[in-house]
Amino acid sequence: MIWHKDNYTINTDKATLSLEYIHQYLSEQSYWAKGIPLHTVKRSIENAICFGVYKDAQMVGFARVITDCATFGYLADVFIDETCRGEGLSKWLMEVILTHPDLQGLRRFMLATRDAHGLYRQFDFTELANPEYMMAIVKQDVYKTIS
Repeated sequence: MIWHKDNYTINTDKATLSLEYIHQYLSEQSYWAKGIPLHTVKRSIENAICFGVYKDAQMVGFARVITDCATFGYLADVFIDETCRGEGLSKWLMEVILTHPDLQGLRRFMLATRDAHGLYRQFDFTELANPEYMMAIVKQDVYKTIS
């Protein structure tokens, strides 16, 4: 699927994604995936609905949703290149993701963020009402031990 706005495009065709650009951003610039191996990024893309953001033909953003397309979705690896921030791309990307036909009717849609609560609240994400119900295995330095 493809969406257009001014000279920007959002595309779900994985063949158009720049694996190298996504890996570079996640491994070097993100706080959540520092040091992530290229093969891990590749596998994560293969097993998710991915949204590439492009300015003309150059990739400038990315997000992916891990989902069963029926009951659950987890939004991950959302970023917009610093050179394009302030142009409303994060909001547009969220609008596109939340209206994607395969992501309608989900019972639960989750994400984790350290610093973008304001953006996600605009799209009805809230802090967990009952965080004591949720459990997780979190391996902080997993990419330091994976080769």
